[in-house]
Amino acid sequence: MPKCYTLCIILSIYVLGVTHPARGGQASMYTRHSIGPKKFGRSSFKPRFQNRKRTARSRGERIDFSRFVKKGVYVEEKPYVATHTFADFPFNEQVQTNILRTGYMHPRPIQDQAIPVVLAGKDVFGMANTGTGKTAAFLLPLIEKIAQTKGQKKRDTVLIMAPTRELAMQIETDFKNLAFGLGMFSVSCVGGLPINKQIREIKMGVSFVIGTPGRLRDLINQKVLDLSTCHSVVLDEADRMLDMGFRDDMLYIIGKTPKEGRQTLFFSATLSPDIKKLTEQYLKEPVFISVITGVTAKNIDQDVVRYKGKEEQLAKLQEILKKDGSDKILIFREMKHATDALAKELARSGFQVGTIHGNKRSRERIRILDDFKKDKINILIATDVAARGLDIPDVTHVINYDVPQTYDTYVHRIGRTGRSGKAGTALTFVPA
Repeated sequence: MPKCYTLCIILSIYVLGVTHPARGGQASMYTRHSIGPKKFGRSSFKPRFQNRKRTARSRGERIDFSRFVKKGVYVEEKPYVATHTFADFPFNEQVQTNILRTGYMHPRPIQDQAIPVVLAGKDVFGMANTGTGKTAAFLLPLIEKIAQTKGQKKRDTVLIMAPTRELAMQIETDFKNLAFGLGMFSVSCVGGLPINKQIREIKMGVSFVIGTPGRLRDLINQKVLDLSTCHSVVLDEADRMLDMGFRDDMLYIIGKTPKEGRQTLFFSATLSPDIKKLTEQYLKEPVFISVITGVTAKNIDQDVVRYKGKEEQLAKLQEILKKDGSDKILIFREMKHATDALAKELARSGFQVGTIHGNKRSRERIRILDDFKKDKINILIATDVAARGLDIPDVTHVINYDVPQTYDTYVHRIGRTGRSGKAGTALTFVPA
């Protein structure tokens, strides 16, 4: 065969190998959404790496494992002396009754400082750790704001965005407790639950729309969710939403609300350059409130567990789980399938374990999380969906079975333990 024909054949095979999706070429950089564009109005193709940030480890940088070692020093929390009582706030009688029934005694720092500002109608940027009471800090004044429109033909709508289904549904639960008896209704717009039910609730009329960016955008594109009367917007765990790649959805949704007369509240655990840019773009003369108590809790005993090979890693984990004092353990893994694989291994050894990750149905995630909170199971294995925004009481141990991608992720993970002045333990498995 002449050399020119041989060369042409080789070049043809090379071109097919580069461009054919099945062979990992350029076309494979695009993946089709599981939900078609005709139904939800989205583009049918999306770059696989769109909005994905390059972390330190993805650039090949090594996290210093010594940062995972720190002896816990129990420090008794000094009680915060609030400048207000809940009775000082101009809430109506029913709201005050709901506050007492919910069990709130004295305003937490973020509540004490944020509630008067939100009631005054000002924009707020609040920095607060998860579990510091920030949900009530924005819910209470906004419930009061909507209650004052009672009797009017058209009520304003409150929009609350959260990064995960669990946090959105937790906020809705808090809303129902604090708005009891006021004739207000809410809808939880999250993926994994029937969208038709959410559509029916929106059409029936709601005062509070609480949801995740993806599902909210779907409902807007279906022309079901109208935010033209939404003059109160809350972004809870805003930094986490950016980390999860929701930036475009967030901006699109905020753009559907009125520019004039809108009160915007951002709550975040960090002040990254991206968050700062968003606050400058969407908040008008905001009041900055920070009640961050520190990078890591002083009463968390942090250490590493070195292992050689997967068998030794599993064996050492089981030793830890059998020790006295390991009463309620949260284990983090990087990959969804890895959480299920580890759960099967532990279940075979007789441990009571559940898993939470993005591939599980919402109802199942809710049930497992509830079982963990009520001590029906004492081990929960999760991806970073459980690292932020969830209030899980009395976690004794946080175990990073996989090394976290960044130190910030590590900080948020271990923040699930050592809360409310209690001691906690954080262990990170690292290869020897």
